[in-house]
Amino acid sequence: MIQSMTAFARKQIPFGRGILVWEIRSVNHRYLETAFRFPEALRALEPAIRESLRKTLSRGKIDCQLRIESEDRKSGALQIDVEAVFRLNEASGQILSLTGGGPALTVMEILKWPGVLREADALPEDLDEVALALFSATLEDLIATRQREGQELFGFISKRIEAVREIVSSVRIRMPDIMARQQQALRDRLDTLKVDLDPARLEQEIVIYAHKCDIDEELDRLETHLNEVERVLRLAEPSGRRLDFLMQELNREANTLSSKSIVAETTLNAVDLKVLIEQMREQIQNIE
Repeated sequence: MIQSMTAFARKQIPFGRGILVWEIRSVNHRYLETAFRFPEALRALEPAIRESLRKTLSRGKIDCQLRIESEDRKSGALQIDVEAVFRLNEASGQILSLTGGGPALTVMEILKWPGVLREADALPEDLDEVALALFSATLEDLIATRQREGQELFGFISKRIEAVREIVSSVRIRMPDIMARQQQALRDRLDTLKVDLDPARLEQEIVIYAHKCDIDEELDRLETHLNEVERVLRLAEPSGRRLDFLMQELNREANTLSSKSIVAETTLNAVDLKVLIEQMREQIQNIE
């Protein structure tokens, strides 16, 4: 089952007088790239989180953010270390008396002083375990979202594959008639020009011309690549890079088909093929 690299998941859990919140964002990237934002009190979790991501995901730019939201902060209540304010004020008064005066500390300067504002409650001892369990649940949601979007991409690509097959089949059916008409047109032109050629030489030139314009191999390779794309889409492993390579091969065959075109209709078919292949390629950039 293919997975998209684009997803978002968020989970939270209450603890004490606060809320623990995990948010994980994932976007497409050539390799697996991780970024973390933790409260300092939980910074030690990073190695375990990084290893969990490495074992679970293979590609994508992953942004993980862990927040501790205090209920006291939400209500606007802030706890102040009163003793720290007294000590700071006393020290300020001594400095003013030694220097002979000057502006006193403002309220904002006091609030910015380290240690004046403090956490309402000490963090629970088992908060590390709670945070890890919540991360696992959030990661499961992220993967489920990537799988759902992957299924949507599967449907999108499958429709384009079917459209490409219809064009290939149509060209294959019409090609013998196109070749016969072009060969007859060549004979008629020679007759009009009153060019007297040896019949054997004429047939030889027609065969050479037909060989140069023959696109059976290109059509066969297009169908082979389409079969491989469908097979890879059903693999139970990351397949985005392989699919991207197959899109390059499909586009190469479409370009060759266009270069060998001898009628406007086939040229337009080749253009339609390249449009469909490009649409698939753009979506495959999001597949893990």
